[in-house]
Amino acid sequence: MAEQAPEATQPVLDNLSPTALLKDEINHVTSIYKIAIDYLTQYSFQIIGAIIIFLFGFYISGKIAAFVLRVCEKHKLDITLSQFLSNTTKMFLVVLITIVALGKLGISITPFIATIGALSLGVGLALQGLLSNYAAGFNIILLRPFVVGDTIEVQNVKGIVKEVLLAYTILRDEDGVTITIPNKHIVGEILQNSKNDSLLELTVGISYQHNPIEVVSLLEGVIAELNISGQQKELLIGIDEFADSAINIGIRIWTPTAELYANKYKAYQAIYLALEKENITIPFPQRDVHLIQPAQKVAS
Repeated sequence: MAEQAPEATQPVLDNLSPTALLKDEINHVTSIYKIAIDYLTQYSFQIIGAIIIFLFGFYISGKIAAFVLRVCEKHKLDITLSQFLSNTTKMFLVVLITIVALGKLGISITPFIATIGALSLGVGLALQGLLSNYAAGFNIILLRPFVVGDTIEVQNVKGIVKEVLLAYTILRDEDGVTITIPNKHIVGEILQNSKNDSLLELTVGISYQHNPIEVVSLLEGVIAELNISGQQKELLIGIDEFADSAINIGIRIWTPTAELYANKYKAYQAIYLALEKENITIPFPQRDVHLIQPAQKVAS
């Protein structure tokens, strides 16, 4: 019979003494220290030079960004645009200085540029809506179709511009409601900008028995005394329509947007009191109804 193979035995570990273990650790630390010393000896000037270049460049970029901000403020540019140009200038210079510092260390930046390009593409696709808001915000700040304090109407929303940011624009109506509109819904849309005022259109009807020209003169004085007209255009009052039951007098007033409805109610109250004082009738709708009796049959 063939001899059976001997059973496998567990490897026998060498029992090292504490002195041997300590010596091994010291040798390991010594090798790491030697590698670090060799690296610093060989690249110390490059590392120091890269650090100096980065710190000096960072300091200079801050100074240049502050200079850009002062120039924008001197030329009275919009504060949002001024800060955007300043921050963009600083970021561009910091990136440029970082590239120079990495080159001083002998690190190739080509893989970084490729990685940044790939990440930028992915982030751009993921944040397409947000980036379009920023692009539209930059367009608004640069072209200035409106500024803070203007009254605008866009996408059936109207209010006073309180703040223009890169991502969105903040409006506020007379009721104090804050309206946030993404900038991509402003650029490319039909935009109405009436500056500080809004158009207030009023209509009042008088009876045909009164002289409408005299009523127009009366209402001109009444509205003028209220002092609710804006500074853009003059007050317009005239005969608006010859309706079935009344002569309608039309009134067009440009009034501050922040007091639009308050001035509307104030104007209607003053008009009513003035017409009542002069005994001018405000007629209600009337209809003349004629009843036609059927013809009676002639008795045979």
